Amino acid sequence: MVRVRMGAAVLGVAVVVLACVLGARADGSDHRYKDGDYVPLYANKVGPFHNPSETYRYYDLPFCAPDHPKDKREALGEVLNGDRLVDAPYELNFKEDRNSKVLCQKTLSKVEVAKLRDAVAKDYYFQMYYDDLPLWGFLGKLDKDKEQGNAKYLLFKHIHFDIMYNGDRVIEINVQTDPNVAVDITEDKEVQVEFSYSVTWKKTDIPFEKRMEKYSKSSSMPQHLEIHWFSIINSCVTVLLLTGFLATILMRVLKNDFIKYSHEDESLEDQEETGWKYIHGDVFRFPQQKSLFAAIVGSGTQLLALAIFIFLLAIVGVFYPYNRGALFTALVVIYALTSGIAGYTATSFYLQLEGTNWVRNLILTGCLFCGPLFLTFCFLNTVAIAYSATAALPFGTIIVIILIWALVTSPLLVLGGIAGKNSNTEFQAPCRSTKYPREIPQLPWYRSTIPQMAMAGFLPFSAIYIELYYIFASIWGHKIYTIYSILFIVFIILIIVTAFVTVALTYFQLAVEDHEWWWRSVLCGGSTGIFIFFYCIYYYHARSDMSGFMQTSFFFGYMTCVCYGFFLMLGTVGFRASLLFVRHIYRSIKCE
Repeated sequence: MVRVRMGAAVLGVAVVVLACVLGARADGSDHRYKDGDYVPLYANKVGPFHNPSETYRYYDLPFCAPDHPKDKREALGEVLNGDRLVDAPYELNFKEDRNSKVLCQKTLSKVEVAKLRDAVAKDYYFQMYYDDLPLWGFLGKLDKDKEQGNAKYLLFKHIHFDIMYNGDRVIEINVQTDPNVAVDITEDKEVQVEFSYSVTWKKTDIPFEKRMEKYSKSSSMPQHLEIHWFSIINSCVTVLLLTGFLATILMRVLKNDFIKYSHEDESLEDQEETGWKYIHGDVFRFPQQKSLFAAIVGSGTQLLALAIFIFLLAIVGVFYPYNRGALFTALVVIYALTSGIAGYTATSFYLQLEGTNWVRNLILTGCLFCGPLFLTFCFLNTVAIAYSATAALPFGTIIVIILIWALVTSPLLVLGGIAGKNSNTEFQAPCRSTKYPREIPQLPWYRSTIPQMAMAGFLPFSAIYIELYYIFASIWGHKIYTIYSILFIVFIILIIVTAFVTVALTYFQLAVEDHEWWWRSVLCGGSTGIFIFFYCIYYYHARSDMSGFMQTSFFFGYMTCVCYGFFLMLGTVGFRASLLFVRHIYRSIKCE
């Protein structure tokens, strides 16, 4: 056990260091320039403003392109993020102002005009990176005439760059498009367009180390912080109410039960009054489908470890705004490295449940979460390929992911399983199980599984739903989430509330002599994931402007996997808390 804990600690340190290295920018630039030096500008992607997953390569639209455009080499996380950086023909040399320079002259064909008109109608935006600083702008404007009921499609043909510097470093860049300098592309005809740009440099006192802070200001403004703290206070009140309930009601009832069961000369009427002691011969009877049960516990433990490591990296500051791909890289690497936790936990627990085919259990553990995620990815990647979107992963990236799975994830899973098999840990049951199971009495409808899941999932969800909006707006919108410390507090509260609620419902189940609590604790603990999925449906229809088959499939496809992951993780938390509680109360009485 000591070796396992030491190994987990070493693994944690390695994960943190490795993810920090992978999360850091390593483009070889020190971001220092002399007057007139070339500063790299890369065009990234274009796409509908309201559909963050539906993005395309910048030169998929007929813009001015260099003679030999070169793609910038991207890290794994950047490719997963849909970034496809390519050289842009703009010359933004350090501290060189330009009043107006012609970029190129193009004759747009009817097909190209129709393509650009459709882009303007869908509020297409473009994204570029200048010295690793992001900048955005819209391609055009839809000018509607309410009196005549007509609409003009205007394509912006001039871009102005405002760049701020401090000493020999670039600090900030903003882009402006002038609606007065636009070309009408309403009609289906060839159009002559002269694309141009201008540059203005300004001095600032903002230090280089703080140049990314402007991107996180929106999430840390006083009114937003007030909402976040209101969310935490709401969650803390929920925790306090639950704690008070358990301390005053549940523990008082248990105390009375202990006093009653401590008397050896009890009447028959008293024995029939309270029932959780009298199912001591069944409460530790192993559940059905023990292989699946152990696999859920193993996968849930791995996902919990993954979440904790990600939060630690976020609090340290690895995921600063627009550190492109750091989060995706960390997710892939840490999930691969924590697969040993899943293998060890699942195999060890499966053998404690007197399972015999631990190899099959190990395979099931490896496929329980990765399997649905892989199938979802295959479908969504096919959709992205059909749309020619940047979300479609290149063949080389897919090979890299497969190699990570084959060379890191699977071997660590097997090693964890072997370590679990050799741990020789026995299931610690205070009471022996009888040969035949006790018949469960007829119970009212509200004590059945689904109503209990509804009650168990509502309270934890109520503790996090305010924070969910900001997370969704960051993942499926253009807002930036940077208050990871608050999010970590909310996550801890979610774990505590889930454990408390599941323990309370487990006690009520045992009190009516229903001894099949194993699966019920997992289902009740994980039911918060179902509530999150219902919130996904609400967010899509009521709080977002997403549309189209690709965006809809990406949103519901990946969010279904996330909700499934929450189900496994919180289900494991609920079961572990219930197991500790059940062991405690049955150790406190004499089981004859």
